[in-house]
Amino acid sequence: MAAAKTERLMNLLIMLLVQRGYVTKDRIRELLYKDSTDEAFERMFERDKEELRSLGVPIEIGSFDPLFEDEPGYRVSPDQFGLPPIELTADEAAVVGLATKVWEHARLAEATTEAVRKLTAAGADVDVAALDLVEPRLAAEEPSFDIFLEAVQERSPVTFDYRTSGGPEVTTRHVQPWGVVRYSGRWYAVGLDVDKGEQRVFRLSRVVGEARKDGAPNSYEVPAGTDVRAIARGTLRPERAQEPAVLLVRVGAGHTLRRRAERIEPGVVGPDDDPWDRLHLVSPPSDLADEVLAHGRDVYVEEPAALRNTVIDRLREVLR
Repeated sequence: MAAAKTERLMNLLIMLLVQRGYVTKDRIRELLYKDSTDEAFERMFERDKEELRSLGVPIEIGSFDPLFEDEPGYRVSPDQFGLPPIELTADEAAVVGLATKVWEHARLAEATTEAVRKLTAAGADVDVAALDLVEPRLAAEEPSFDIFLEAVQERSPVTFDYRTSGGPEVTTRHVQPWGVVRYSGRWYAVGLDVDKGEQRVFRLSRVVGEARKDGAPNSYEVPAGTDVRAIARGTLRPERAQEPAVLLVRVGAGHTLRRRAERIEPGVVGPDDDPWDRLHLVSPPSDLADEVLAHGRDVYVEEPAALRNTVIDRLREVLR
């Protein structure tokens, strides 16, 4: 989806969501499609409505006063657009909790602010609280993020200067980006390095200066079956040696550890009077140390001794 169309759909959704009553077609055109001809407006508006509906947005059609045959208007009811009450298990709630921490991205935040500003300036009665339903929350601070995201959507090549991790040398790269992924708190572009003729992963924070689209949209195809997340994961985190470990986990805690366990022994006597389970699992030691520390007093290491010592050393560092 092109950037202009994405912004237009977002603005239309915001406009129909924040206004307290129905919005007439003329009003929508005045604020969002004012530079379009009659024919172009009708075509774009109908297409945009259907696209929003296909995404699950319930656009209602109604009139301001049912006693009079006035012009019909449009709106999105926050009550209909919001999710109904949902009951989740502890594991499901943990996953949703991570997923909700997304999109505090500058471009979308600016688009939302601009849409509300235009509506307010035009005298529209807006309900800004309704924007909680479409609030974005995943930060992308790298200046080149926008260009790479748009290039992925448009299938446009990108040219940029790049500094590798090995030193200060900067080289110019020509890439056909297949996707943008987040890994270990950083954003990466995955794609075909045209000069080398091989797939590569580029950390966006190492892009020097401005990246720029360098070619027409739809000028290449992503190879069938490409999994950009798997490529990034395999490149940035190659397979490491795994070791068996035995952990004591308090009942009701350590859900991520439990999912990875090969065997669980319930009803084990633990460090206190609470019920505990003994988990047997295999994992890279460094990863397991981080996860054990994240669970605080709910997880203890029995084996191996090296893992236990690593956890103890890190706790001592914290105390110091």
